[in-house]
Amino acid sequence: MLARWQFATTTVFHFFIVPLTIGLTGLVATMQLLAYRKRGTPAGLVWDSAARFWGRIMLVLFALGVVTGIVQEFQFGMNWSTYSRFVGDIFGAPLAMEGLIAFFLESTFLGMWIFGRDILSPRVHLASIWLVALATTISAYFILAANSFMQHPVGLVLDPEKHRVELTSIWKVLFNSTQLVTFPHTVLAAFMTAAALLLSVSAWHLRRAGAAADPVHRKVAAMSIGVLLASVVGVTVVGHIQGQIMTDQQPMKMAAAEALWDTKSNAPFSLFAYGDVSKGRNKIDIAIPDGLSVLAKNRPGATVEGVNDVQAAEVAKYGPGSYIPVVWLAYWSFRLMIGLGVLAALIACGVLVQWRRGRLTTSPRLLRVATWTVALPLLANSFGWLFTETARQPWLVYGLLKTADGVSPNVSNGFVATSLVLFTGLYGVLGVICFRIVRRVAKAGPEQPAPPVDEPVDDDAVLSLV
Repeated sequence: MLARWQFATTTVFHFFIVPLTIGLTGLVATMQLLAYRKRGTPAGLVWDSAARFWGRIMLVLFALGVVTGIVQEFQFGMNWSTYSRFVGDIFGAPLAMEGLIAFFLESTFLGMWIFGRDILSPRVHLASIWLVALATTISAYFILAANSFMQHPVGLVLDPEKHRVELTSIWKVLFNSTQLVTFPHTVLAAFMTAAALLLSVSAWHLRRAGAAADPVHRKVAAMSIGVLLASVVGVTVVGHIQGQIMTDQQPMKMAAAEALWDTKSNAPFSLFAYGDVSKGRNKIDIAIPDGLSVLAKNRPGATVEGVNDVQAAEVAKYGPGSYIPVVWLAYWSFRLMIGLGVLAALIACGVLVQWRRGRLTTSPRLLRVATWTVALPLLANSFGWLFTETARQPWLVYGLLKTADGVSPNVSNGFVATSLVLFTGLYGVLGVICFRIVRRVAKAGPEQPAPPVDEPVDDDAVLSLV
């Protein structure tokens, strides 16, 4: 349990940073591309100022993401050595690819982008940030391929004598059906998170300075609204497909997400339940008729297996024991993931409406709310991963290795407890430092105010998507 808490603490902290860096590299690259295409014009100067400003914030977050990610991988050998021996032949391949290809690619071209602005040609300098964005996305792909193997193990053969799995096809691991929906879902959520950060900072400046705000913040606000809303649509569509695959591969996870204890046809989707969802005794349950059947199998009359029937099936398949996760945690983390994402989209829609009406800078209450938008997808990401990992329990590798069997046998409770406290305290300090630096840079704004732009602020922004 201590080892699980330590890995969870590291992972949650790390994943506060990861979606911001994935999304920001792509958005900063887009800003620089717009600056390059409009070079020599006032709009080009505005986008160049935006790319420099947001690039500084991106670098701070990137540094912290690297630190926490390295510690996370060390824990496989430190606290989970039995697991590492069991899956090392397979799990090590995508992690090695991530380190050797993506991480070094990121580091190399990020260095070129930082130090080569006045040395490289504008075209090569632009290419460097796009390669950073590409490498960051590739890095996410390899990491998610490793996680998808834990959710749906493929491309392996089990050696019962050595008590380990051996790789038979790296292509099956890299193109796992779970991976093909998890990757776009995660990347779209990352762009949603980064866009929410852009909106939060821009809204703060627009509320503070009104119509006199730097043109950078108006341009970036327009971009953020378009990217955020487009990402929400993408996350919703891919999430629906992911729910269907999850129902087929991990029926217990879907049943726990709905706190559905008994198998039902025309199963409703519960929006809010009051009572003991862990035992199926809900005093109040507000639900969408047939919603779960549609989510799970695309048919209103489809039958969805309940927790009790899945438990009986898994006992028959894997032997005696409880295969039921913490149902209340799965139920509420699933709803908070969806609800917080929807709330962020509603705020963006409100900003868009007021923008179109020409009243955005005279809507201080809306801008005050928009300033906090970034917190919503950050929390939604965390609850999404809590659901993904905790609702898979008791499995570490689904159907092959239980979590209790993957821990290091020779690491003492005292060692894990001490390192848990020390790492958590260190992350807390680093988190405060990172937050204060980002806040200081964000409040200061661009180093040099951009010139006024006469053209409509959203002509070349991603706002045109909506």
